Amino acid sequence: MKISVIFILQILGVLLLNNLLSCHGIKHYTFEVKEASFTRLCSTKNILTVNGTFPGPTLYVSKGETFIVDVYNKANESLTIHWHGVNMPRYPWSDGPEYITQCPIQPGHKFSQKVIISEEEGTLWWHAHSDYSRATVHGAIVIKPKKGTTYPFPKPHAEFPIILGEWWKQDIVQVFNDFRTNGGDPVPSDAYTINGQPGDLYPCSNTETTKFKVKHGKTYLLRIINAALEDILFFGIANHKLTIVGSDGSYLKPIQVDYITISPGQTMTVLLKANQPLGQYYMAAKAYTSVDPNFVQFNPTTTTAILQYEGNHIPITSSTPSLPSLPSFNDTNASTNLIRQFKSLSNDDHPIDLPLNITTSLFYTTSINTLPCGNGSTCVGPNQNRLSTSINNVSFRMPPRSNILEAYYNNDNYNESVYGEKFPDVPPLRFNFTGNDLPSFLLTPSVGTEVKVLEYGSTVEMVLQGTNLLGGAEHPIHLHGHSFYVVGWGFGNFDEDKDPLNYNLVDPPYQNTVVVPKNGWVTIRFNAKNPGVWFMHCHFERHVTWGMAMTFIVKNGNNADEKMLPPPPDMPKC
Repeated sequence: MKISVIFILQILGVLLLNNLLSCHGIKHYTFEVKEASFTRLCSTKNILTVNGTFPGPTLYVSKGETFIVDVYNKANESLTIHWHGVNMPRYPWSDGPEYITQCPIQPGHKFSQKVIISEEEGTLWWHAHSDYSRATVHGAIVIKPKKGTTYPFPKPHAEFPIILGEWWKQDIVQVFNDFRTNGGDPVPSDAYTINGQPGDLYPCSNTETTKFKVKHGKTYLLRIINAALEDILFFGIANHKLTIVGSDGSYLKPIQVDYITISPGQTMTVLLKANQPLGQYYMAAKAYTSVDPNFVQFNPTTTTAILQYEGNHIPITSSTPSLPSLPSFNDTNASTNLIRQFKSLSNDDHPIDLPLNITTSLFYTTSINTLPCGNGSTCVGPNQNRLSTSINNVSFRMPPRSNILEAYYNNDNYNESVYGEKFPDVPPLRFNFTGNDLPSFLLTPSVGTEVKVLEYGSTVEMVLQGTNLLGGAEHPIHLHGHSFYVVGWGFGNFDEDKDPLNYNLVDPPYQNTVVVPKNGWVTIRFNAKNPGVWFMHCHFERHVTWGMAMTFIVKNGNNADEKMLPPPPDMPKC
């Protein structure tokens, strides 16, 4: 009887809150997840979309706003929606990663997701958080300065969302199922895209190439998002400089560059001055990879869009616009040039809150591993095994037909069928993480659903150390529920005596996604002041599928405003 009364009171409280939100002009959006037919690269197929568009709709909000998105699943498969980089203070219920904070929205069902914008300002994005469905289910979130404030730079003439993505001719569900079955890598995409279009350099594509019209002498704001599943990308515009002024929903000291390097999950806010002779100029993106292409296939092609100056003009030197000069696909120094330069504004209008007195120190390794193929069969991974990944030698396994948040909230946290609380603070074995010819026994991780529990108010320092198992790779690591300060990074093994001496503790960048360099390390810090259950994972989709993920539980604080809010009444059921 007591439980049912509490449940009824929770429902009444949520309904009252929703009524109050409606009375105060809270924005409502409708997302209809459904299949739609699209033609790319000379062939047509059905893809999963939101509201029939690819990419999906751009959401425009202001800093500090809350909005509601009614997600109707009219597709034939279940899925979830994640608001990437929105920290959702005290409200993990709408965060979106399947089996972490919710069960997927089943076909024919609806979930009204309350999205709470707090400290974020700039460019973020939303995407599906189920298998490979985010390949086509994604869109931009534009967060304007709150009323009475302005940008920390002169207001631009106009702005453009630029979403970098990938396109497979094959059905994306089949791509996912095939590599899950055979234990190897997924087939690489057939094209990269800019706002859903491959561009002039691909067959059957030039008539639909994305065009951005600009006026000479004006300044434009580009909101660039890497929605690709598997690749870090170089991006630039021929004959034009780019000035980076923000990343991951936070502003930066301006950095002028010829190109950017942007990882899956990452966003950048960039100023462009239209100061070149009237004409057309290519903007282009192509992949960066440090992995031997003889070992792992990648797509070496280039996607393009056109920057077109308005007005009568004589065409520039050739009928074909010039391409930007982008680095070679394996230029590691070029790929890391921005992490060296990112710095927060760190001023009175945009202060930082960097933890200086650390209460929780974590050392997490990120590795590519292998597991037995299982069922007496053979896989296409090394030594006929199945490719796997891990953090601290634990390969993450989704809980079966349940989710961690509800289990925790309902005090089922000791139910081992859902999760355990033994995620290690350090790797179980210290070795030369970036060495060559590492022993083969290091390849096999444990498998489990373990979480790390943090006390409310913990100040956390986390070293993310890449390893050279199976040759190593970069790993764009994304943390849900918290942005973090990137205070240091480097190549090789982290040196706990020397490397902290070079930390940036004055104006480090405030990010939600950071790339661990191949055979290198990154140190981040954050304040654990957001109670709830929060996923952390690699944003290469194959890597998170293989298990490069873990989960934090941040406990409630003592005060009422330090506790999780109750769940909505329409949480999806497994």
